[in-house]
Amino acid sequence: MKGDPRHFESFVTRLGFQIEEDSPNRVSLVWRGGRFPGFICLGMAVALLVLTIPIGAAIRSQGWSGTAASLWYFPVMDLLLFGISLFLISLQRRIVADQQSSRVYLSKRSLWKRRALSLGFSEIEYLKIGMDLVYSGPALAGSTAGQQFFPALALRLVLKDSDTVLLDRGSKDRIQQLARCLESLLQKPIVESEK
Repeated sequence: MKGDPRHFESFVTRLGFQIEEDSPNRVSLVWRGGRFPGFICLGMAVALLVLTIPIGAAIRSQGWSGTAASLWYFPVMDLLLFGISLFLISLQRRIVADQQSSRVYLSKRSLWKRRALSLGFSEIEYLKIGMDLVYSGPALAGSTAGQQFFPALALRLVLKDSDTVLLDRGSKDRIQQLARCLESLLQKPIVESEK
């Protein structure tokens, strides 16, 4: 095994991998969950350019003592929105199971980080369908009163050294379909558990 399985745990309830390639020798799954909010942020950043460009030009010509200097936060806000949109659009997770190399590759990338995990088929004991306790989200004003966990169906690889690797979370039909697809490729049994 190369990499750390803990880097592939996720607090989000559903990852929603899409099948990119499904052949008898190779399965490739991809998740690009941050694209929709990323494009919304990008649209807002482009719309704010209508205000940002004149304000930036006025600050440049009049300096920080002019009347436009009090609107300095518009260009800063626009840059922040643009940066957030680039980050969200760049988020991607990928799972590739390749029978020729007898390996499962997991990758997770964003604008700043890239992580990878490579497992041999011989290191995998079985596929497990079970419930994960997933964090419900941020509580208001830092309070712990609204924090709670709820169950979500998950598909995991259980390794021979008793580590587990999260593959996906989602609906029962989608998780079972993905498990059957990987079961035939990995030649590993599926174990369903309540915990």
